[in-house]
Amino acid sequence: MFIDKNLFEAWMERIMDRFDMMESRINQKEKPRHKLNGELLMDNQDLCFMLKVSKRTLQRYRSSGKLPFKRIEQKTYYLESDVHLFIRNHFEGDVTKSKK
Repeated sequence: MFIDKNLFEAWMERIMDRFDMMESRINQKEKPRHKLNGELLMDNQDLCFMLKVSKRTLQRYRSSGKLPFKRIEQKTYYLESDVHLFIRNHFEGDVTKSKK
């Protein structure tokens, strides 16, 4: 089957336009990122996905004081620096134990 070069290029142009349209729609629907004093705030959903834990596990970390958090308008947020510190302090030990 032979396709004319002009026809092929026209189809490719249409496909690329569709990709551009889809990309702009995805970017518009992207979740807004909140910041506090210039530092990224993560919510429960972000942290559950990142740490691969349940909301209840996050609640345990908060209740025990292991994971600092902020409450803003009835929603729980975590500072990015606090999350990184928490990971360093509580998960690196688990990795070294499993390697032995």
